[in-house]
Amino acid sequence: MTPQTTPVSLDLKRDEKLEIQWQDGHRSTYPVGYLRAHCPCALCRTMREEQSRRKSLLTVLPGDGGPVVVREAELVGNYALRIEWSDNHSTGIYSFQYLREISPD
Repeated sequence: MTPQTTPVSLDLKRDEKLEIQWQDGHRSTYPVGYLRAHCPCALCRTMREEQSRRKSLLTVLPGDGGPVVVREAELVGNYALRIEWSDNHSTGIYSFQYLREISPD
């Protein structure tokens, strides 16, 4: 891992945001809705690709349509974070490299 993809600290507010302080000094703030919309699992990735091909402005994700919050989050080794969502989705493993790539900041 590089300093750009090595987190120094992670701070999760389940109904609000995930903040990551990176070893290179950068700080990323991910709203939970943003993280859910960028889920890296195969199902969500395929859905985003299909929507992109159709040029849809509407993002459709699996779930009941209510507000999404984080139920659980756990580290996966020293390279990723697995998040379980309130819409019962839990197969997305967010590598630190991926999180840095999608950083909104």
